[in-house]
Amino acid sequence: MTIKTIATTPFSDQKPGTSGLRKRVTHFQQPNYVENFIQSLFDSLPGKEGQTLVIGGDGRYFNDTVIQIAIRMAAANGLGKVIVGQGGILSTPGASHIIRHYKAFGGIVLSASHNPGGPDGDFGIKYNASNGGPAPEKITDAVFARSLEITEYKSVDTPDIDLSRLGTLDVADMEVEVIDPVADYAALMETLFDFDAIAQMFRSGFSMRFDAMHAVTGPYAKAIIEGRLGAPEGTVINATPLPDFGGGHPDPNLVHAKDLHDLLMGPDAPDFGAASDGDGDRNLIIGRNRFVTPSDSLAILAANAHLAPGYSRGLAGIARSMPTSAAADRVAQRLGIEMHETPTGWKFFGNLLDAGRVTICGEESAGTGSDHVREKDGLWAVLLWLNILAVRKQSVDEIVRAHWATYGRNYYSRHDYEEVDADAAKALMTDLRAKLPQIEANGLGGREVILADDFAYNDPVDGSTATGQGIRIGFADGSRIVFRLSGTGTVGATLRVYIERYEPADGTHDRDTQEALADLIALADAVAEIKSRTGRDAPTVIT
Repeated sequence: MTIKTIATTPFSDQKPGTSGLRKRVTHFQQPNYVENFIQSLFDSLPGKEGQTLVIGGDGRYFNDTVIQIAIRMAAANGLGKVIVGQGGILSTPGASHIIRHYKAFGGIVLSASHNPGGPDGDFGIKYNASNGGPAPEKITDAVFARSLEITEYKSVDTPDIDLSRLGTLDVADMEVEVIDPVADYAALMETLFDFDAIAQMFRSGFSMRFDAMHAVTGPYAKAIIEGRLGAPEGTVINATPLPDFGGGHPDPNLVHAKDLHDLLMGPDAPDFGAASDGDGDRNLIIGRNRFVTPSDSLAILAANAHLAPGYSRGLAGIARSMPTSAAADRVAQRLGIEMHETPTGWKFFGNLLDAGRVTICGEESAGTGSDHVREKDGLWAVLLWLNILAVRKQSVDEIVRAHWATYGRNYYSRHDYEEVDADAAKALMTDLRAKLPQIEANGLGGREVILADDFAYNDPVDGSTATGQGIRIGFADGSRIVFRLSGTGTVGATLRVYIERYEPADGTHDRDTQEALADLIALADAVAEIKSRTGRDAPTVIT
């Protein structure tokens, strides 16, 4: 084996965000851009020599090229083995499970999650550590520091390998095993859920529509929902992963999954509708005439998880990201278990999961998961909903209404202003931050304010801190407004505004959400001067 050492120069913009490094495909296609980042990663991983690395992605455009680059660079950098999904396919939760199941050193996940794909779309590279979860900041900080000083990268001169065939082969003395991307994950799901009860529900006439959005979850959903659970063929639609996601936007929200929403609200609606995103870590849950918000879904799954075999002994605790509604907090309080509020980014749940402090986690951005992997998991959430429906023998709407009657309802919405001028967005946040002491002292819009801060998190497991995680304004009546700049976009900045109002268990639960939140929405715009600073009359997306 001859290792090639190729001279290179640094790029200044390879700082990973909350979910790795994400840019436009064309940006990644710059000479040496991919190689620099991967070499910076390998240079920041002591002890990798002879170890096993998992590689896979969501099938988006440029995945196939980068997988071949990563395999050759892994061989040149002394890795002992690479496990790669057939066709280069591995969902993000699937990759997390493979890392854990085969006790790998870590994994490279190629995805820009819910962002569009294709030659003019987005691409991403993320590293997951040996626990199967996103790399902690000490690793991503080291990668960025190395990327600023890199002068060379290593590779080997070998041909591309055939990723379409299962089996083991050799690349410059390194073993490469191409595996079925679905089999191990499906086996794990069968240990967690009552497949017999769900299959019986389908046999009794239960109907469902799962939209895989031409993304990575398609093969998984076909194999599990139609294969193992016996749902009728055609239950899973758009099941073939495509490099451009069929020209669609693989984000399972009410804008990009509007057809599914309209179907479930129509006269011929199936009993249950669901969707997942580009890399399979997000979910959309809709019952007949009932959309379930991600925050409500987290709370309902936590309250009912004991109905599934894998969680029959109860939960150790629940964790949610700070912007997520407090609906799950009320479940934790009733169950007498721990409740943790963390910054946005699944990596912050990792320590809590590894320490056994929590069992179920969730984010308002439609990510939900448990301690079975160290990523959010869209299909897992769908299967837990199916298990609950099979056991309770009620509709989604009945389950949601019963939950509100027990715990109360958190009216909740997220307003996204996408691709806003980055400088304008930063100035908005800076100026709002400066107003917080005055807001806390004097109230806002005639409302008493009990909290006005820039959220900081102290990890109860390792003592680490994360600051500047989003501006919170909390009111005495339980209402809340949160402002945050997202780290998952690739162009400009995304301003996210989260609005929440609590209605007690004996209150009114059937109001239109935007109507119920109208006064708080107006207050949010006024205090942050959103329209004037962004030039936007309305949000890009309302969830």
